[in-house]
Amino acid sequence: MISNPLMFAATSDFSGVTRGKAFPLKEMEKRFRQGVGWTPTNVQITCFDTIAESPFGSFGDLILVPDADTAVTLDLEDGGPVERFVLGDILHLDGDPWSCCTRSILKTALKRLEGVSGLRLVAAFEHEFQSRNPAQGPGEAFGLASFGKHRAFGETVMAALEVAGVKPDTFLKEYGADQFEVTNGPDLGVTAADTAVKVRAVTKLVGERMGEPVTFVPIRDPAGVGNGVHVHMSFVDENGAPATYDPDAPWGMAQKTGSFIAGILKYMDSIVSLTAPSAISYTRLTPHRWSAAYNNLGYHDREAAVRICPVTSASAESAAKQYNFEYRAADATASPYLVLAALAHAGAQGIEEGLAAPQVTEEDLSELPAAKLAERGLVRLPQSLGEALDRLEENPRVAEWIGAEALDVYLKHKRGELAQTADLSEAERCARYEAVY
Repeated sequence: MISNPLMFAATSDFSGVTRGKAFPLKEMEKRFRQGVGWTPTNVQITCFDTIAESPFGSFGDLILVPDADTAVTLDLEDGGPVERFVLGDILHLDGDPWSCCTRSILKTALKRLEGVSGLRLVAAFEHEFQSRNPAQGPGEAFGLASFGKHRAFGETVMAALEVAGVKPDTFLKEYGADQFEVTNGPDLGVTAADTAVKVRAVTKLVGERMGEPVTFVPIRDPAGVGNGVHVHMSFVDENGAPATYDPDAPWGMAQKTGSFIAGILKYMDSIVSLTAPSAISYTRLTPHRWSAAYNNLGYHDREAAVRICPVTSASAESAAKQYNFEYRAADATASPYLVLAALAHAGAQGIEEGLAAPQVTEEDLSELPAAKLAERGLVRLPQSLGEALDRLEENPRVAEWIGAEALDVYLKHKRGELAQTADLSEAERCARYEAVY
């Protein structure tokens, strides 16, 4: 059958969904220069394919300009079509970044961080997801036998990620029913978020092709485990040398590192609506779900909002290369670009304010009274998306980072999404989000 191969130009939007337009592959060079047409109100398409209140209406024109360095050509060698997609930026017709382009928002945040600190952010997104096929039964968690059942799927995912330009790291059968985790190596700056978009797209594609469709939904069953996105972060200086670790500082945090983490914790209740932005995200962000419920820094604690990750070497030089932090209050309903932008801005703010390194918690915070938490500067994170959006809207500092237009549009978008699930039970909400993510 005749075919005109197409390349899909994509953006990860406010819903965390990868959307875009396809163009003939033979026009690629032209499209890398001129882009494809885009409409402002597209940003208000919710994850349920409804349109939230839009300040743009039917007016306006933009261009989605692909970044050639992100192009993926993936042939699974299964007789199916070759997948081709490329990520890009949404720009005004004169080439200036559009206020609601998530990739451009991240670039601004990273530029700010480097400007105030001289540091460049290195990151990797760790993804949990579940097969949508029926559960296999008990005895599956981390098991060799359960891994064997899914070995072909895992090996194809890892091979496909490598073809897509991702550095595959690990694949495992996780604790939950039909739950898996895939990790990859770190990348510098915006490339880390590009990689996260690729990981989700490629994993879902492989699942569909192999008859094992998957979902990255934050929580599939209210009584079950959640699926998190854990963001690992470290720094390099202008010469590319590790700049996160100081062996003589408390907990190994270099001075700027401590201020960066303190900034994230200070502003966390106001940015969590950007990192965990669905109606069901807050079912996962509760105590004893191995996620995050407070704005705390922990060590060897997988319920801390931010965790100091362990190193496996006594050598200071080797430790400096390994040392990193893990932000745990994110999920795949968020655009990776907005997640990393929120963290970079909050951390940069902490450095600008000269915040002291936070104290490390080593107990179950859910057992402490509110007064004791307040004494230590610890707060319970919002317990619903509505509450999280209110805290975002009420924080003028965070509003400055995002920009007035983007913030207004984002709030309308997410409140429109909430309206779509307001009359559903928790289980029904989970099912609706599962079908999307």
